[in-house]
Amino acid sequence: MSHNACQEQIKNNEMKNETNKTNPLLCDPQTGMCEFPENLENQTSTKSIQTIEKQLKVIYFTDPICSSCWGIEPQLRKLKLEYGKTIEIEYRMGGLLPDWSYNSGGISKPSDVAHHWDEVSVHYDMPIDGDVWLEDPLDSSYPPSIAFKAAQIQDNEKAILFLREMREMVFLQKKNIAKWQHIATAGKNVGLNIEQLKTDYEGKAKTLFEEDLKLARELGVRGFPTMFFTDSLGNKEIVYGSKPYAFYEMAILKINPETSKMEYNKSWETLFTKYPSLTAREYSELSGTPRKESEHLLNELTKKGKLDKLAIKNGGLWKLKNASR
Repeated sequence: MSHNACQEQIKNNEMKNETNKTNPLLCDPQTGMCEFPENLENQTSTKSIQTIEKQLKVIYFTDPICSSCWGIEPQLRKLKLEYGKTIEIEYRMGGLLPDWSYNSGGISKPSDVAHHWDEVSVHYDMPIDGDVWLEDPLDSSYPPSIAFKAAQIQDNEKAILFLREMREMVFLQKKNIAKWQHIATAGKNVGLNIEQLKTDYEGKAKTLFEEDLKLARELGVRGFPTMFFTDSLGNKEIVYGSKPYAFYEMAILKINPETSKMEYNKSWETLFTKYPSLTAREYSELSGTPRKESEHLLNELTKKGKLDKLAIKNGGLWKLKNASR
């Protein structure tokens, strides 16, 4: 494994006392992967994945602070628009950062992550401000992961919006989403019942999170993002890491060549109605507009008072003016 590989590991209690700790936050832009060390169980499992209702099921292993997962948001959003009637995407948490009890791989403390995130931002052309690791660093990604499981108990669609909200908080707003105050704010912003969220967060969501970690081990997940595409007959395709859109589409077509994509309205009004916030990279992917033209168009709409822009040092995020989720 290369020096720059991102080694993101799921640790159980027995791993706490290991001296040869690995680095779960240094991601490899070339492979698009935040990867587990090879000495963990990462062989492909024979465990079956059952599909329900739709033709194909996608099990997506991710983490709220996974920078490579943030990097595939444009492709994932397009996949939902074109194949949303065919595929069901099931979000599972992978447990990227249990704690800081390791000291190798080039990152041994939170401040080491800041520069890396700035570099990743440029590579994926997605806005990230790594200074959160200097100003209010997270001690673990488990709290927001458990909070996501709590949101799923309440409403799966709102949970996905909630995950996006937490990611915007940590990647753009430099908010420590391991803190309940920020988790609660994200929940309010997407219309979750915060009292129920807190109850589930402190209770059954922890068990659901442990089940996600267990499933990841059983399926041989070696890093994030990982997507398993399956059908009811047991056919399976796996896409590891951040890849161009064609890789995800190819996985669908390999399993079912007859699958047809949906046409969708690519106007800026329709796209912002579907997705309350968009980066320039996302708008370019979804609208088919060249990247530079996309940013120019979004900036013009901002000047005209149609959109609000959150600008950070590595890019920006646009929302409909006065829009609520």
